[in-house]
Amino acid sequence: MEDPFLHLASLSSYIAQQFVQFIEDLICIDIFGWSENLVGFGGQHVTFTSNRGYRSVHEASSFSSRVSNQGTSLIIGDRSASNLNDSLIVNSRLEIVRSNQSYGGFSLIFEGLMLPVYGLRFAWKLMVASWRCFISHIRCALVRVQSVISRVRKTLHGSSDDIGWMQRAPEMAPVVDGSATFRELLQDIRNGQHTLPDSFVYLLIPGFFSNHGPLYFVSTKKFFSKMGLTCHIAKIHSEASVEQNAWELKQYIEELHWGSGKRVMLLGHSKGGVDASAALSKYWHELKDKVAGLAFVQSPYGGTPVASDILREGQIADKETRRIMEFLICKLIKGDIRALEDLTYEKRQEFIKNHKLPDDIPLISFHSEASIALNVIATMSHIAHAELPWLPLPGFGDNDSADVNQAGCKVPVIVPVSAGLALCALHLQLRYGEMSDGLVTCRDAEVPGSVVVKPDMKLDHAWMVYSSWKKDPNEPDASEMCEALLTMLVELGKNRKKLC
Repeated sequence: MEDPFLHLASLSSYIAQQFVQFIEDLICIDIFGWSENLVGFGGQHVTFTSNRGYRSVHEASSFSSRVSNQGTSLIIGDRSASNLNDSLIVNSRLEIVRSNQSYGGFSLIFEGLMLPVYGLRFAWKLMVASWRCFISHIRCALVRVQSVISRVRKTLHGSSDDIGWMQRAPEMAPVVDGSATFRELLQDIRNGQHTLPDSFVYLLIPGFFSNHGPLYFVSTKKFFSKMGLTCHIAKIHSEASVEQNAWELKQYIEELHWGSGKRVMLLGHSKGGVDASAALSKYWHELKDKVAGLAFVQSPYGGTPVASDILREGQIADKETRRIMEFLICKLIKGDIRALEDLTYEKRQEFIKNHKLPDDIPLISFHSEASIALNVIATMSHIAHAELPWLPLPGFGDNDSADVNQAGCKVPVIVPVSAGLALCALHLQLRYGEMSDGLVTCRDAEVPGSVVVKPDMKLDHAWMVYSSWKKDPNEPDASEMCEALLTMLVELGKNRKKLC
């Protein structure tokens, strides 16, 4: 009879073995589920074996399936075969467990060690991004500062390089000084010697804003009409562009020539001279036998710094200034902003380059200097008449009388134009060192190939077209000066014919 203690020990060993196997089975089930997420090595999931080699999970599963196919069911009666198979299963499963535990721990340790590296990389990228953002802001600030500096420089520089550009251009014809001849003719006219022939039609061409000055050239026209001369004031829109007025003047000249059969003498003041020169430059083939000469009176043929300084792009407040001028010219007086643009140096240089004046026509350039003395502030210009309506006034002599006295009159409109032009002339003199009539510098008014006339008197830009409120009888007036200029133009035409 066997010893009961031996049976008890065997039973205890068997129970312990079965318990261990049960625990291993539970762990094995979880291990096989986790094996699909193991890190791939060479396209296969890897496990560590007991002999420090590598085995793929596919091999481990095939091995375990082979073992299970050989019959891993534990039977108490057949201990020898089942113990061998069980040991194989337990060993393979333990290998998987060990591999998973060892790899998971290695991965966690590796990631833990890489955390500082990741932090350094993030800090480096953040620093680089911050530096790039800082550099970008610095560059934007530098661009803005350079733009402001450029605008300030352009504003302060103004038209310094443009004034007198025609005298510096080698292709421009030289001018001839005819001031002495003009003074002689003017003195003869003041002495009563009027030699201006009636074989021409005299056309006076007004300048900028002339449509808003009813007395523009009126006194000169009356003066010529009293001498029996045919004189007209061109009816053009003075606030229109140069090209538009050139076309209208061309048609106007043709109508005057066809209606009278006489050639036309042109005298243009300010922008009117520029419009007239544009008509001759563009339509000379049609006007060659119809126009006898052209006199420029204070005309910005080369341009004017006033227009350029107002409309120059790239200076301080250029867009705001342009919007203000567009409102004043386009909205308020129903004009065209191109009328002012065409008087800038840029536009005048472009136009003169493409459209030159004909060589076979007599030209006179008249320019003057405005007075900047303090007494000019009190000088008033008579620019219009304001007609008051007829007002019924009661009669105070007889109370029973129902009659009323009607009274009405024309009130002169006087404006201190000379004072404003004197300030402009002072500004141009201080800023550019150039003498001017308040709007046009003397050098820009000299047309290449013309006879230049410089009067002895200090005359502002409006003196030739608007009469002064207080006239000096000892000084010539604007009408006499216009007569002297046209007389001189007629003599230039005669001299050209003799030379030909």
